[in-house]
Amino acid sequence: MDHVRLQDVSASYGTHPVLREVSLAVPRGEVLALIGASGSGKSTVLRLLAGLLRPTAGKVLVGGDRVDYADRRSVQALRGRLAIVFQQYNLFQNMNVLRNVTIAPVKVQNRPRREAEAQAVALLEKVGLGSKLTAYPDQLSGGQQQRVAIARALALQPEILLLDEVTSALDPELVGEVLDTILLLAQEGMTMLLVSHEMAFVRDVATQVTLMDAGRVIETGAPADLFSNPQQERTRAFISRIRR
Repeated sequence: MDHVRLQDVSASYGTHPVLREVSLAVPRGEVLALIGASGSGKSTVLRLLAGLLRPTAGKVLVGGDRVDYADRRSVQALRGRLAIVFQQYNLFQNMNVLRNVTIAPVKVQNRPRREAEAQAVALLEKVGLGSKLTAYPDQLSGGQQQRVAIARALALQPEILLLDEVTSALDPELVGEVLDTILLLAQEGMTMLLVSHEMAFVRDVATQVTLMDAGRVIETGAPADLFSNPQQERTRAFISRIRR
């Protein structure tokens, strides 16, 4: 069964269409990378899955359950199954690393503080920040802050992780440490949808790649196939441009 499925999903911002009959499927434990030019609808797919935007048509299914965006409980259930990490870290500047990671499990999920802290320590060690528990965000590099943001998302114990251009705000020398963390999660079987302009990374980590353009899905395939032998002219033009 697909862990995430969109069937002919359309969405708009006001009167402006941003998704046009988008169909996608992500099997459990696989990684779908969304690529394409800015404004093509990639991040909008993630926002819709996170419940931040309602579809105007089509169906969204997570774990086989259809999401009813008009039902608050259905949207809350959806948000309980996934977590999203944005381009900006959005850490609380007045809280240390440990507190940033534990605040949502304690305040939102009502989990015992001791349990949440034990999990947070394990997650921060996983992302290579076990020595930074008492540090504050302004004492960390951009790459370290983004890894804290990933640990914070994982602390919610999501089934699905959404990653929206999580390396685009980083200096080039800091990108690798974040990508290594994502690759580790992929190897552990986390279902992920990610938007990225890091094509070498997409090729290495994704099990499927979807090219989007003007709110539509143009082509989906395995990374080796889509990058080496694209079937659609729009895909060929995009791949040719990024190789220059």
